[in-house]
Amino acid sequence: MSDKFWYKVAKNIMQAGQIPLPITDTFIEFLQTVITEEQAKFLLIYNKSSLNIDQIKDRTDLDDDALNKMLNDLMNNGIIMSVPSEIYRLNPPLPGIIEFSLMRGITSDKYKRLAELVERYFDELGAKIQQNYESVSKVYTKIPAFDRIIPVGKEVKVGSEIIIPYEDVEKYLEKVGKEENNIAVGHCYCRHSKDLLNDPCKLNAPKLNCILFDKAAKFAIEHNFASPISKEEALKIFREAEDYGLVHRVFHEHFDLEKGIDSICNCCPCCCGIFSLYHKGVTPLHTISSYLSKVNEEDCVGCGTCVEKCPMEAIDLEDSIASVNEEFCIGCGICAHHCPEEAIHLERIGPRDVFIPLKKIATN
Repeated sequence: MSDKFWYKVAKNIMQAGQIPLPITDTFIEFLQTVITEEQAKFLLIYNKSSLNIDQIKDRTDLDDDALNKMLNDLMNNGIIMSVPSEIYRLNPPLPGIIEFSLMRGITSDKYKRLAELVERYFDELGAKIQQNYESVSKVYTKIPAFDRIIPVGKEVKVGSEIIIPYEDVEKYLEKVGKEENNIAVGHCYCRHSKDLLNDPCKLNAPKLNCILFDKAAKFAIEHNFASPISKEEALKIFREAEDYGLVHRVFHEHFDLEKGIDSICNCCPCCCGIFSLYHKGVTPLHTISSYLSKVNEEDCVGCGTCVEKCPMEAIDLEDSIASVNEEFCIGCGICAHHCPEEAIHLERIGPRDVFIPLKKIATN
């Protein structure tokens, strides 16, 4: 197939997401590694992000058996989702196809190649977006946040209004866990990808700790992206993540913060795709948080632990006292959790929309 054909396929996939990302030869090579030409041709029926089964049948000449195989193969590749009705949604690259491609934790040559392509694509994005910094920055200000931060040991927001203290997450897990296969765990694609690139997590954090819920969990289990776990196992994973200094990020259905939770990631600053894209100057960091870190100067001894742990580089030492840049604080609580003197606490001031603008990368 021609380059023009693959570009059209890539454009369809890009249009399924909220984040406007450039299409490069590397991204097209990534798609060619994940799907076949026949599958790519099928994806051209998507002129919008979701189609029901009748709309799909109207747009293809495949018989029922061939169509079912096509849809199932594309779901096994993480290209489309159906959870669990007869609506088939085309996944965007991020968050979506890229994560699914490396979520199984497979270490074969194919997956090493995928990890290399993803890393190269992110580097290309940084270069292209920095070249058009001013215009891209304006576009990003119009895109809503698609995740929330759970402060360590504090709270998680579910839906649009209900605030659930973190110590009550067990109640939430008990609720979603009443139905079979409603909680699942898969590999963190970010840390797995870095392992494949021989650049392992600097925190040596565990990889099997991406937690999915409800319909997303059922889909991931059915298509072998994740395994079912109990609420007790999920809570153990959350507690372990905190001790490693990981940030809890909440993702909602269809990336709509007014809907229920799809997944909770446990992110490290050295591997996390979201943090990486921000630090590479690809995207701003846009999230919802309810807290700010506050320093008790009388208790601070200037040890620098918080400076080292902060994933947003939002803390500096001024005259041997920790100082928080509130514009860059996402209220994750990692600094407070790891402060040996308990000199930092989280102060609730939200929920607030945290928008940290696209980073300007200096060029030589």
